[in-house]
Amino acid sequence: MTISVNTMRAIDHWVGVPLCAIVSPVVALVDGIKNIFSRGPQTPKRLLFIELSEMGSAILVDPAMRNAQARGAELYFLIFKSNRASLTLLNTVKPENIFTIDSSSLGGLIKDTLRFLVLARKHRIDTVIDLELFSRFTALLTGMCGARRRVGYHIFHGEGLWRGFMLTRKVHYNPHIHITKNFLSLIHAAFAQKIEIPFSKIEIPDSEVRLEQAIINPNALEKVRERIERLAREARISYTPGKDRLILINPNASDLLPQRRWAQQRFSELIQAIHQQYPNDLILITGSPAEFVYVDKVRSVANVKNALNFAGQVNFAELPPLYTLSDVMVTNDSGPGHFSAVTPLRTVILFGPETPALYGSVGNSIAITANLACSPCVSAANHRKTPCHDNVCMQAITVAQVLEKVVVQLKASDQAKGRSAG
Repeated sequence: MTISVNTMRAIDHWVGVPLCAIVSPVVALVDGIKNIFSRGPQTPKRLLFIELSEMGSAILVDPAMRNAQARGAELYFLIFKSNRASLTLLNTVKPENIFTIDSSSLGGLIKDTLRFLVLARKHRIDTVIDLELFSRFTALLTGMCGARRRVGYHIFHGEGLWRGFMLTRKVHYNPHIHITKNFLSLIHAAFAQKIEIPFSKIEIPDSEVRLEQAIINPNALEKVRERIERLAREARISYTPGKDRLILINPNASDLLPQRRWAQQRFSELIQAIHQQYPNDLILITGSPAEFVYVDKVRSVANVKNALNFAGQVNFAELPPLYTLSDVMVTNDSGPGHFSAVTPLRTVILFGPETPALYGSVGNSIAITANLACSPCVSAANHRKTPCHDNVCMQAITVAQVLEKVVVQLKASDQAKGRSAG
């Protein structure tokens, strides 16, 4: 049985805080001994990134990873086993340099944590960058892995979310700039030749926030195309690739923040509206195998012949081919909005508890948000946990608003593909 998000938060607080208090003096003592024999500042050579729980962040951190790579560092990554696939979309980190922790059970969590602490020393990791926003668990991993240079976000004079003194280079987390720039500020701190309080006193231009595009295997592309055509034939849908558009609807969001979900009924109404305006286009409602029933409810309520339940029809590695074949995707604020950014796919992403100013896709994306006074209600300061049980911020987004942006993105896709508008 998988450990629930709330259980992990509780463990992080009730176990993490005391452990940080106990471990911090030990880490400080070890650092003091090492400094006696220090040869001065060293450039990071074997650099480990820690980002456990957010698959989308594995994409958003890619500009920072490539920046470190360009400076000569060999990259390593630690992530939850269930999220490992997100690192394969761009393959910036060698597969053999990816460490995982199994979060499906407490026993697996403890066993893999201890194994990682051994592996980090075996690989002689000299620099760790903790990408998590004030997680005590990752702070402990950072402080105890044996690296001389440890970089991450520090609370300084803020209140709450204390996580000890595990860092040698403390970075100010800026809640007013996009997370990709915050990640890049960690790279500056890791490679800086002098200590700043706080890091990082640099300007990060928009030009540095650029994602590489995924390399699409032609065979994988053809397999996905054939699968779509076969399903269309079985449903007796007239669909001609290249002529008819392919529109993706992703109605679900992870359990990490269920308040991000736009209502199933709204997605069904959107499908009806899209079909009415573009009756020849094929609509695929996407999701994981576990989301098949959720997706099928959206499909059945819409009752549109050209809309197919596509949940579980592609594996994670086949997402880039699917996105490359498609014209537009509408999705809640969730992983697919970030995964699609490594392809030319145009997206419309619905935001509520989060804000696109900090977590918007860096792909060909249009964000929609109701801009309520209470939104965003999750942040680094509250462990991304909101008291809200009535997501008016998502309910306020109308089908007409979303359809308007879908039309804009379809026109842009038609122009990019040299196709006459239908």
